Amino acid sequence: MIYSTTATIAGKEIIETLGVSRGSTVRARNVGRDFLAGLKNIVGGEISGYTKLLADSREQAIQRMLDDAEQMGADAVVNVRFSTSQVMQGAAEIMAYGTAVKLR
Repeated sequence: MIYSTTATIAGKEIIETLGVSRGSTVRARNVGRDFLAGLKNIVGGEISGYTKLLADSREQAIQRMLDDAEQMGADAVVNVRFSTSQVMQGAAEIMAYGTAVKLR
């Protein structure tokens, strides 16, 4: 399925808007990763464990958004955006959302 951060898909015509498609995941940190992150905070540099955690979370949220759009009968999702929020100490929700559409 096509998805884009733009309002249109090049070379395609949107013929129907089906509604908001969304997908989310909630992820928590772990003690080992926090310990290593604390050390990195002292010496500086990328905290690769968190980078991977967030990248995996975004991909899962995107896939869930696309699955939601597919259930609506969509051909594409436009205006894709991401949101994140802390749901409790040490856990955050990553949400992907956009407009599910039919294309010609």
